[in-house]
Amino acid sequence: MPRYHKLGSIPHKRHTVFKNPSGGLYQEELFGTLGFSGMSSLIYHINPPTIVTSPVKSYSVAPKIAIEKNMKALSFKGFSLPVTDDYLESRKALFVNASLHIGLAAPKGFSSDYFYKNGDADEMLFIHRGTGTLKTMYGKIPFKYGDYLIIPRGTVYQLEFESTDNRLLFIESFDPIYTPSRYRNNFGQFLEHSPFCERDFRQPQDLETHNEKGAFKIKIKKQGMMWEYIYGTHPFDVVGWDGFNYPYAFSIFDFEPITGRIHMPPPIHQTFEAAGFVVCSFVPRLYDYHPDSIPAPYHHSNVDSDEILYYVDGDFMSRNNIEHGQLTLHPGGIPHGPHPGAIERSIGKKETQELAVMIDPFAPMSITEDAVKLQVEDYYKSWIIE
Repeated sequence: MPRYHKLGSIPHKRHTVFKNPSGGLYQEELFGTLGFSGMSSLIYHINPPTIVTSPVKSYSVAPKIAIEKNMKALSFKGFSLPVTDDYLESRKALFVNASLHIGLAAPKGFSSDYFYKNGDADEMLFIHRGTGTLKTMYGKIPFKYGDYLIIPRGTVYQLEFESTDNRLLFIESFDPIYTPSRYRNNFGQFLEHSPFCERDFRQPQDLETHNEKGAFKIKIKKQGMMWEYIYGTHPFDVVGWDGFNYPYAFSIFDFEPITGRIHMPPPIHQTFEAAGFVVCSFVPRLYDYHPDSIPAPYHHSNVDSDEILYYVDGDFMSRNNIEHGQLTLHPGGIPHGPHPGAIERSIGKKETQELAVMIDPFAPMSITEDAVKLQVEDYYKSWIIE
């Protein structure tokens, strides 16, 4: 979502002298992606952001693959993921390929003794249960049920949860995550037919500057490893920043569905995109209004992508026996469609209250050992007509 934003104090011109009250210099940092050609922000620290006092340890957090190649419809009960005390320990990657990792987390909280950053991937966190605040050097973003949090790679953050009942869907994208380009004009403004507008996106606010020295642990995820570093200054020692590269929030409840006389294709639900996948939001909406329309989706072949659906709330009319927090994976290369009886049940229905997140990766996903533990047995047989 390329949109200029600024908080705090910044100098009139970039890369120029910016003195602190004692006469010294604030420390400027360019924070960007894609070399020097992607979106970036200029950040002004009290101290240099480079003071490492000790690299403590490193350990592997690479997902363990159980099924490398899959051509079978699968389903997984996401709420069966055990609750874990700490945020990072709770995160379990379920589906992986070279472009992205998709997983779930069920943390009671986020330990206050460390900060975290993903050095490889942009992160998308979808809040299924829980409320709290995303805290970064850019400021704070409150979050609640239904929020997407987009966190650019390299962003140091903490999550301050307000309860112990938290459920999250997450994506780690090895390419930047954007809003769909077809919804933006040449100036970056959302067009009138877009299912959202600039007002719907929540930017960081309440910049809080920490002028503290000591021992600050930052856990850095990079190349399938977790690296623990001790920094000599607080990572949120920022007095001001401006630019286009920063975390933001968007609520699935602010997605305005596009409808038609007959059943519309899945791209109308698209909310985010990256080089290797798209994310769609299925939200409460009126059904098709042609007198002979069939609201249920038609059978279709996923030739170019896998399809992963995460069921959030409501009654997903094209599936039978689906629970909240359940996931389905329909692999590319074979057709799939509504469960038996779903097409007939949908005829004459006027609306749906379903809420779901769909992820379409453009390359096949491998299945991890953590996913297999949540698997619904023989889901692929659920289309058999008896």
